[in-house]
Amino acid sequence: MPLKSQLHLMVVDDMSVSRGLIEQALDWAGLYNVQYEANGERAFKKLAAAPVHLVLSDYNMPGMDGIQLLEALRSNKSTQRIGFILITGKGDRSVLERGQRAGLNNFVMKPFTKESLLRSIETVTGKLQ
Repeated sequence: MPLKSQLHLMVVDDMSVSRGLIEQALDWAGLYNVQYEANGERAFKKLAAAPVHLVLSDYNMPGMDGIQLLEALRSNKSTQRIGFILITGKGDRSVLERGQRAGLNNFVMKPFTKESLLRSIETVTGKLQ
C-alpha cells in the first residue's frame, strides 16, 4: 500500500482561498486523509487529542501564528513528533530561523506550485508512491 494512502495531514490556514489552493494541490498529489483548521488554537487542541503525521501550516495567522503552533506541538508529548511544514509568503530569514530552532521540518514559499508543495512533503515523508 503506498504511503500516500496511509498519510494523515492537517492544513492550518486562516484564509479560505489559501486552504482551497492547498486542498487542490493535495488532491492532485492523491492525498485525501486531510483535516482543515482555520486557526492555530483549534488545530493544536485537535492535534493533541488525535495527532496526525504531518501539519502544513500558514505562518501569518491571528492569535497563534504558525511558529507558535509549531512550538506548542513540540512542547507536547503526544504531538512532538508530528512533521511540520510552514507555508509562508514572508521570505524573512528570522522567521525561518525561529522555525528551525523550534523543530521545523520544511517550508514552502507562497506562491507555491502543486509540484513544489509535493516536493516539500516528500522531503519530510519520503516518496509517497
